[in-house]
Amino acid sequence: MRNTSVLPRRFPKIDVNPRYVVERDNAAQVIQHDLWPLAKIDPTKQKFPCCLVWTPLPVVSWLAPFVGHVAICREDGAIVDFSGDSMIRVGHLLYGDVARYYQMDRQQCCFGGYFGGHTCKQSYQHAQFGRAISWDDAVQLSARNFVHRTFNIFSCNGHSFAANCLNRLSYGGSMHWNMINVGALIMFKGQWVDGWSILRSFVPLIVVVCYGYLVIGWACPVVLLSFYLLLFGWYVLVSYCFKNLESG
Repeated sequence: MRNTSVLPRRFPKIDVNPRYVVERDNAAQVIQHDLWPLAKIDPTKQKFPCCLVWTPLPVVSWLAPFVGHVAICREDGAIVDFSGDSMIRVGHLLYGDVARYYQMDRQQCCFGGYFGGHTCKQSYQHAQFGRAISWDDAVQLSARNFVHRTFNIFSCNGHSFAANCLNRLSYGGSMHWNMINVGALIMFKGQWVDGWSILRSFVPLIVVVCYGYLVIGWACPVVLLSFYLLLFGWYVLVSYCFKNLESG
């Protein structure tokens, strides 16, 4: 006789209930948007939850105050800073205290890890790039990636690191974050920490312009303007034409 005890059991076919699928998708949305409240921004402790933060760079920002160093912060407010070759700092910016910040809205993130679902339109591209299940997860994944990169102020810098995080989150439904739009976001929508932050960002430029005018006259602002155009043109080329340089 055949021993039927070792034969595989045949289970009844289970039909997928559309109502279950809807409830599962709704549960995913609830989990995604059930975000715990963030602590208050505290500049004295350098705590900026879910913020992009900016500080002027020595020498470079004296000539071009719109150029600076950018980092991104975790949900607990700790600054995560790509500031040198294979170097990720946590807690403080390498180049000084935060002067300007912009707090991001986590509701605009696509946390594609829950049940494999996406809320952004480019779900396949998002999954291929590297999705994250939370804000902190995106920051951690980007930090692991950039810890093996070479820092370059002109092509792979703090702006690139922040852009990488935002692309992992498909922030605002976009996966085209780069040095240009990250810089523009914090420049046009960011807030100054205090009056001293404004002074230390612009006083060096005023001193340079005044001294240059006294020495070489109107040629000084013309040279500075040419420098700005060249600098801006370079960043546009790297961000939109030579993306491989920025991506490392």
